[in-house]
Amino acid sequence: MKERHTRAPAWWSTPGSGPPWWHGTDDDAGSGGGFGRVRGAGGPVGAGPRRTSASGGRRLPWPSTVLLTAVVLVGTHAAAQGQRGSGRAELDGFALLLLLLGCGVLLWRQRHPVAVVLTTAAVVMVYLGAGYPYGPVFLAVAVACFGAVVTGHRRAAWAAVAMLWAGHVVVAHWLYRALPPSGDAAASWGQEAVVAAWVAAVVAVGELVGVRREQWARERAERARAARRRADEERLRMARELHDVLAHSISVINVQAGVGLALLDSDPEQARTALTAIKAASKEALGEVRQVLDRLRTPGEAPRAPAPGLDRLPELVAQAADAGLGVEVEGTPPKLPPGADLAAFRIVQEALTNVVRHSGSRHARVTLTSGEGVLRLRIDDDGPATGADAGGSGNGLAGMRERAAGLGGTIEAGTRADGGFRVLAVLPLRAPPADGTPEPPATHGPSQEER
Repeated sequence: MKERHTRAPAWWSTPGSGPPWWHGTDDDAGSGGGFGRVRGAGGPVGAGPRRTSASGGRRLPWPSTVLLTAVVLVGTHAAAQGQRGSGRAELDGFALLLLLLGCGVLLWRQRHPVAVVLTTAAVVMVYLGAGYPYGPVFLAVAVACFGAVVTGHRRAAWAAVAMLWAGHVVVAHWLYRALPPSGDAAASWGQEAVVAAWVAAVVAVGELVGVRREQWARERAERARAARRRADEERLRMARELHDVLAHSISVINVQAGVGLALLDSDPEQARTALTAIKAASKEALGEVRQVLDRLRTPGEAPRAPAPGLDRLPELVAQAADAGLGVEVEGTPPKLPPGADLAAFRIVQEALTNVVRHSGSRHARVTLTSGEGVLRLRIDDDGPATGADAGGSGNGLAGMRERAAGLGGTIEAGTRADGGFRVLAVLPLRAPPADGTPEPPATHGPSQEER
């Protein structure tokens, strides 16, 4: 049978929302676990494979319903004994049928909460109208009302309890002479106040649970979004690391391979030098890639090797020299937080890689200046651009900008008036806030000479 759920809010099927005690199973008869059991399209939350009934639907809450029925039957018989002589009618077969019907429909409270709460209220109204003793029969209405409220059917729950209370007022104050038992007197208005307070308390508890479930669902969804956001940021960081490592090393390998091929016959010794440079560059690239992948496989462990920083700038200059690019460094690197130190190194590395790939110049200048709480990195080459396809991904400048923006800094890149190319990075000298949110972009722009 095809199930239809109307107006059920999204949090009703949210896996694992709320505290652990909320997710009891229907087998937890002692705690009435069937009342608040959350079920999604795939079965009970926190359970294994979905358990289904013979009809192919979700498993009916038999244990909790049988327990409630037993409590209602035993409690009603006990209450009837205590109300002897009060004018209430004796329990008979019709009363037993009403009690069984009022409790039995609770089997479908999770599939059809609106129909169940209205049916239960109507059955209890008939029971009271027949003059049978008061007792735990109201528990069936409470459970049905609770189930309707927590599944989002608040109007149906309020309508059912309002109908029950209004019907009781009419029976107890106006129709009591025409209905059994004979000789029954009108109920006191104080009793009606007690009934009204009981009804309001039942609905209020259901509303409270519904609100709490919505809060749990929102908090869980927010945690899930934050986890996805952190995972996306980590994947982006890893992608940037791999791009920067491989782009630089492969550029060096490409240049040296071209030199080796050109000189293989005419100058074998120089070709041997090129092959040695290829071996060194590939070894370093493999080491850095392995370090990045180790962090990816074991995110909770400390890295086995320190991340590169500006202290390795001389190695970067030597690698560029192997690729035929002379690099002149001006300035001394200041003390930087680890994240900013790595970003500064990668920015210089990517900028020099772009010079090797795209510029006809064989000379570049790296200038480091610090002051006013920021570090300025300026990488210049004299051009001109070769215009040839160097095989890059085209993400180098975008990656540099993302690195700088993640630290609250800025990147400016463009062609100079004399035909050369300049990359200017402005990075803050202090670490970003502890909550992980990036600092506002640095307002210290390039000086007029830098422009």
